Amino acid sequence: MTTRYLRSEETMAFPHGRLLAATDGHMFVLAPDGWDLLGGTRPRRASSLSREEAEDWCEREGWDLNLLDALPAD
Repeated sequence: MTTRYLRSEETMAFPHGRLLAATDGHMFVLAPDGWDLLGGTRPRRASSLSREEAEDWCEREGWDLNLLDALPAD
């Protein structure tokens, strides 16, 4: 399973954007209770992140780094 990380566009509610993950044709958003499946396709203004950049995002936002490896399985 290959996972790509993305960051959504910055908004007033989320000034650093939201962390997204794409894997096996599914898109997820990191939420307070873990990863939530998004319907539809990749948000138009989402930017790609490396794994290291996703880890930096988690650290800056105070999220547990283990969440990056906790995507739901099909």
